[in-house]
Amino acid sequence: MYQLAPNIELLFTEAGEYHDRVRAAAAAGFTAVEMWGPTGVDAPAQPKDLPALKAALQETGTQLTAQLSEPRTQFMIPPWDHSEFFRKLDEGVAIAQDLGCPRIVVGSGTGFGGWKRQVQLDKLVEIYQKAIAQIDGSGITLVLEPVNVRVDHPGSLLDRTSEAVYIARGVDSPFFGVLYDIYHSAVEGEDMRAELENAGDLVKYVQLADAPGRGEPGTGDLDWSERFAILRASGYDGPIGLEYYPTTETVASVARIVELAASA
Repeated sequence: MYQLAPNIELLFTEAGEYHDRVRAAAAAGFTAVEMWGPTGVDAPAQPKDLPALKAALQETGTQLTAQLSEPRTQFMIPPWDHSEFFRKLDEGVAIAQDLGCPRIVVGSGTGFGGWKRQVQLDKLVEIYQKAIAQIDGSGITLVLEPVNVRVDHPGSLLDRTSEAVYIARGVDSPFFGVLYDIYHSAVEGEDMRAELENAGDLVKYVQLADAPGRGEPGTGDLDWSERFAILRASGYDGPIGLEYYPTTETVASVARIVELAASA
């Protein structure tokens, strides 16, 4: 059975503050959650009380499976100053360690029209080799997320799973891998089976939402029994983040995916 990790930015919002969402998720039977940025630097209207969040995680025995790096960085857009990313990376690692979170999700930022695509992909390899060297010994894994440009993230450089795999192979570290998001991949029209076969054990984390719409499984067109079968056949047995926009209250929205995951 896959461990499911509801995203507390989007799910269990009925409970109120983030720490209360952790408790609500635990009360609903979940043993894990995920979140976006740990301090809310990219969403200052929603700052996080980290001590309260830590207390809720410990009180309920809930695992925080993933958090985002902060701030969102434009790696390829001039003037190419990445100092804030590297400075905040150390802070993010310290927070992840304190919260018991093993993964930090990183991205590519917007592509730059002044460089060839291959040059930009190779620049990302260099940046993340430096990042991995900087956090060496921390025990934290960086997972690189390609996102769709057709609906949600127009202009993003990294929209293909195969290119995230290329970068991960270039970084060449057991603490760097790919986040495979079933929703983003489907929106981009990728063949899930082929992408996972190509990625192999570089897939270090998985997220899901239905497509189209990015709602809970059952609100779009994806065959979730088939998707879980493909995921299982790929050898991935880690947690799965539930990063979707619910169309109903949370407990009702998770019912189908919980049932499917139990038999996957």
